[in-house]
Amino acid sequence: MRIVRPDDALAELIAGNRRFVSGRPLHGHDVSAAAAASGGQLPHAVVLGCIDSRVPLEAIFDQTFGSICVVRSGGHVVDHAVLGSVGFAVSALNVPLIMVLGHVRCGAVDATVTALRAGDRPDGDVGYLVDEIEPAVRAVGLDDPEVTAKAMRAHVARTVQRMQDVAGVPAAIAAGKVGVAGAVYDLDTGLVELLS
Repeated sequence: MRIVRPDDALAELIAGNRRFVSGRPLHGHDVSAAAAASGGQLPHAVVLGCIDSRVPLEAIFDQTFGSICVVRSGGHVVDHAVLGSVGFAVSALNVPLIMVLGHVRCGAVDATVTALRAGDRPDGDVGYLVDEIEPAVRAVGLDDPEVTAKAMRAHVARTVQRMQDVAGVPAAIAAGKVGVAGAVYDLDTGLVELLS
């Protein structure tokens, strides 16, 4: 049953947390893992992904508490907060990997294609998402029958390039301390495909 009321959504989150704390989670996480990681964190990756609710990054990579830093935004679009978060993970937490994860049927990429075809850019902050994804769509071409799928991959590749310019990252890459990878998650199979 879909939850549509704010109070019900909040109640569901709190109930889920209570199940988690009591050691009776429905979705595989255990409070003992949270407690074990509470004293400090030694993550091995920072993963930049989309806000899509079907792509829970810790779950799809089967990672426990303290193992990955997660940064999410619509269509994994980068802004100053994202750049700062990735930079912090590299410089302060010494993560050895930055991963950019796109996913099939991304709503943000599809919305960008739709907006560009209609010549109707959304206002405000949603327009920012469209502006940031637009170069990948234009690189593929609006007339390509697979523009959305191809643009999503192109957007991942562009974001991977951008991660390599985050403050401190070029030196860490040169020293062999950090790698940057791009990948695509398949909503139907659950498989993550690395992009070359």
